[in-house]
Amino acid sequence: MKRHAPSAERNRDPLLPVLREVLPAQGTVLELASGTGQHAVFFARALPGLTWQPTDVDPTALASIEAWRQEEGPPNLRAPLALDVLAEPWPVERADALVAINLVHISPWEACQGLLRGAGRVLAPGAPLVLYGAWFIEGQTPAPSNLAFDASLRERNPSWGVRELGAVTAEARRHGLERERVIEMPSNNLTVVFRARAG
Repeated sequence: MKRHAPSAERNRDPLLPVLREVLPAQGTVLELASGTGQHAVFFARALPGLTWQPTDVDPTALASIEAWRQEEGPPNLRAPLALDVLAEPWPVERADALVAINLVHISPWEACQGLLRGAGRVLAPGAPLVLYGAWFIEGQTPAPSNLAFDASLRERNPSWGVRELGAVTAEARRHGLERERVIEMPSNNLTVVFRARAG
């Protein structure tokens, strides 16, 4: 049942110092679209003060996450939950942080909207939402690799694609989330950190 994604092995090490910096020292991190479960095991082990709650909408992914958890999971890694970002309510009512790795572009725009709407519901004021992946930035010439990636995504599913950071930021604001930082990552990826507004 364990699945393996080479991309998860590649991006986990660059992501870890970013997560150490922006996540709280303690509390529950809700990971959306946890995929294979490799990230969940790695980050839960590396961040023992946090409780890591993986989720996914795909039953195959949920089985893989649980297989990784059973084989290698530390005690602060919870069993995976089925979570559809478009559903209301989510099975988790409150979280101290929310992480979504490679979700925004490998899903329809409606999923990004659901993610941001749900984040606005479950995050306390000041809590971070961390999004990692490929992005287009208004006024900047896209990297050729991101243009090729966008084309390959749209070939697989016309509703997928690399998102404009400005459009996601505007949608986030509608749900009480303000963009705090944009961090350059390897392979022309970005980590984007939003914070839930007070009030």
